[in-house]
Amino acid sequence: MPSVHLADRGVVRVSGEDAKTFLDNLITCDLDRVSPHRARLGALLTPQGKILFDFIVFQAPEEIGGGYYLDVLKVFAADLAKRLGFYKLRAKVAVEDLSDGMTVIAGWDALKPDDEVGLVVEDPRLPDLGWRAVVAAQDAAEFAKDPAEAYHARRIALGVPEGGRDFLFGDAFPHEALMDQLHGVDFDKGCYVGQEVVSRMQHRGTARTRLVPALYEGGFAAEMGVEVMAGDKVLGKTGTGAEGRGLLMIRLDRAADALSGGETIRAGGIPVQLHKPSWIRFPFPGEAGPVP
Repeated sequence: MPSVHLADRGVVRVSGEDAKTFLDNLITCDLDRVSPHRARLGALLTPQGKILFDFIVFQAPEEIGGGYYLDVLKVFAADLAKRLGFYKLRAKVAVEDLSDGMTVIAGWDALKPDDEVGLVVEDPRLPDLGWRAVVAAQDAAEFAKDPAEAYHARRIALGVPEGGRDFLFGDAFPHEALMDQLHGVDFDKGCYVGQEVVSRMQHRGTARTRLVPALYEGGFAAEMGVEVMAGDKVLGKTGTGAEGRGLLMIRLDRAADALSGGETIRAGGIPVQLHKPSWIRFPFPGEAGPVP
């Protein structure tokens, strides 16, 4: 059973009498869909609808103190806790960065561990990603059977982006980061920060730029942040890559025009083929039918 310690992930806890209402009014996912047995992808946005932080939301059972645990990139955990603190006002909540004592592990191709390990759930984005858990940092070594690169290679092969790697915080909308495809935005919940912009993009279908999976020719992958080109036109930039696969942040309409014109798309000079996984529901470049 492959399992990895995601040492670059931190944990922020939000607890207290008003924790659910407090978070529900701020983040993109609906906490009615979060329980001790079910997590959810979510994000905190700017008022303009750009992603400031993305994370996976866990809920702890009441018998171990309750509260919500946000699995976030560790380097941004303190900033997330500080930002949430700005919104506290008179809410009865406590916001804590627990990254020194807690961490995240992940595994796949086997049943998930027992709950005694920590907060253990199926990955809320895609079943093929396996399971994910928040555990005490001192226990992580027990599960570090494989390098973290194995997890990222699997994530990339499945076409699942990650904030801080495939897109810059403060620069991308949830649709661009595929959060609408990966259950990270609940469009039937109440208001949250940036909600009007995100809802407008959803209803008008105006997400022209998206992260899309790609297959590199020759089994190599370009470095992150290099230009994706078709002829002399810039389509976007590369995200992460591994084992001949990668993620590209590109303009869908420009990619569609390039493909219809018989042009080769290149990422960092390497020819690529765009690859649509079964879970993506929006029109894809190269498909019949209009692309936004």
